[in-house]
Formats: sequence, C-alpha cells, structure tokens
Amino acid sequence: MEIDFSLYNILIVEDSEVNLFMLKGILERESFRVFSALDEFAALETLEKERIDLILMDVMLGDSNGYDLTLRLKSMDPYQHIPVIFITHLRSPEDVVRGFDSGGVDYVAKPFNKMELLQRIKHQIRLIASNQTISRQTAELKEAILNRDRMYAILAHDLRSPISSLKMIFNILSVQAETAANGYSDMVNTGNDIAEQLFTVLDNLLKWTKSSLGMLSYIPQKLDLNELIQGVTETLLPTAKLKNIAIELDLQDGLEIFFDVDIMKSILRNLMMNAVKFSHNDSAITLNLHREQEWAVVEIIDTGIGMSPAVQEQLNKQIAREGAVTPMHDQGKGLGLWVVYHFIHTHGGKFFFESEEHNGSRVGFKVKLVNDDLIA
Repeated sequence: MEIDFSLYNILIVEDSEVNLFMLKGILERESFRVFSALDEFAALETLEKERIDLILMDVMLGDSNGYDLTLRLKSMDPYQHIPVIFITHLRSPEDVVRGFDSGGVDYVAKPFNKMELLQRIKHQIRLIASNQTISRQTAELKEAILNRDRMYAILAHDLRSPISSLKMIFNILSVQAETAANGYSDMVNTGNDIAEQLFTVLDNLLKWTKSSLGMLSYIPQKLDLNELIQGVTETLLPTAKLKNIAIELDLQDGLEIFFDVDIMKSILRNLMMNAVKFSHNDSAITLNLHREQEWAVVEIIDTGIGMSPAVQEQLNKQIAREGAVTPMHDQGKGLGLWVVYHFIHTHGGKFFFESEEHNGSRVGFKVKLVNDDLIA
C-alpha cells in the first residue's frame, strides 16, 4: 500500500534541542509534518491545537518523564489512540517493560540507528493507514447496508398498498365464487392465496426494515382478541380451501389485550399461514384462545409434517439470541417467525412451540390481558 507520509503529523517530545533538531530533520526529509515540544506542557499545548498521528517520546524530560506523560495521555479520550514510540538511553528489561505498560507501542534505544528508527516509525504509520482504511470501509459498508434497508422499506411500503388492494379484490371474488357455477372458483381461490402470500411477505419485509432502522411506530390499543382472530381467519379461508383444510376456532370471549392492531394481525397471519402451508390436504387446524391467569393464550395446532429435531434446535438457537435484527442471515427461518417472536417479545409476551416430525406442531404465544387501571 502506497502511503503519502506528508499526510501524517508526528510530535517529537524531547528535552534536548540537539536531538530535537536531528530528529526533526530526519523526519522532514521523509515528508512527514513534524511538531516539537521540549517538555510536557509544550506537548499538551501542541496536542490541543494540532491533529497528531504519532508521538516520539523521550523518557527523561527534565522534572518529569515520558512514562508518566504517556500514562496521562492514554487516560484522555482525545489522545488514547495516538501510538507512542519511546526513544531513550535506558535499555534495561525493566525500563522496556515499563514503557509498554505505560502504553507505548515501540522502543528505540539511543544512540539510535537512523534506518531502524525510520522503519519503526513507518511501520506504525502503515498500521494507522490500515486502520483508517478499515474504519472508512466499515463506515461505507454500514451506510450501504442502511441505504439497502431504506430501499427495502420504501419498496415494501410502495408495494404493500396495491397488493393489499389486490388481496381485498380476491377476498371478495372468492366469496362470490362460492355461489357461481362458472368453474372459476379454484382459479379465484388460487389467485387469492397468491395475493395473501405476497402481502404477508411484503408486510414482514416492511416491519423488519422499519424495525432495524428504528422507524417502526407502535400504536397500542385495547383489542378484543376473539374478534381479531375471527377477522384474520376469514381472510385465510380461501387459502385453506385450496388444500381442503378446515380451520376450527375454540375462542374464549371477553379477552382483551393492549397491543398494536396491525402487528397483532401480522402475528396471527404468519402463524396461520405457516400452519396451512405445513398441513396435509384434507386435514384440520385448530386455533385455541383461552385465559391463563393474567395471560391471554393463543395456540395453533396442526397435524401436518411437523419439525425435525434439527429444525427445532435451529429455531431455539434463533430465539435464544434474539436481540439484534438479523433473521435474514439464517437460511430456512424466514421473516415470518421473526415477526412473531420479535413483536411478541417486544410487547412483553412469550412465544412457544412444540413439534413432532410427521405428527404436527403446536405453536403460539402469551400476552398480558388488559389491566384497566393502567389503561385509564
């Protein structure tokens, strides 16, 4: 990597004017920009005024010493990152160890060899340049990821509205197709299923990107879970009919929660669509809603293909490390599960699942019932 040394500032802290003049001449011939200080006070004054990339520190500085000054610099936020190379007549192992303990990165004994000194300085400058390159690339990568997520959010938002309208049209057509004798019922139901799947994917993507960007707004309100479940189930009946799957509801009345209605619809839609997807033809799915002390419990039970032990272990690992918004990194897990777990967890609820391969699954969640004293 070619480095322009004129871009780097070096501070020489040396109480001998002769040594100071000699060091300054050596470094300036290599195009470094050099600053000098005869004592601790002058060194701190220069550091306040100039951006310093590297310090050449003499150990003996009259009434003070370079070790103590380095320790002081390493305790000050603006100067912690500046590498310090000690230059001194002291060369005992104890002095060398003390230099490194105080925060020095290298040690050159006087009288120094010019070429050795330059190589040690240039090595540190190359490390600085490499770190700057890494920091710059990291910042650029973070910005690229942020822009990608912004693009996802914009794309999902712009597509969600027309897909939502298309879904509504298919919902209406699928109901009307039940009484029509034109043979198009299956086609309408298939179109409705595709629209439902597209809407769910876009809805999940929108929530994931907005959550990762800190843009997702929560508008919790008092909800009747019974009514909400019935509404979501009704929109999914045409999808279930394609596989001749019956959806059986066992709902307890009067269970109210304090939750964001759009997010709860997404949670229910994801769990129900997963159950339909992994159920066998001509089977049934049961959705239970009941009270368990202060919790409202929703569970969806199917007799489908179930999950293998390996898949269940993978799922448990994802839940165990939930905290960072990173579900898309894991193959085979998808956004639907993340939407369910993340938002149930965010609202103080609990997600649970149990499954047996080839025999179906029981998946659900618990959320706190409304405390009217807190809502008032």
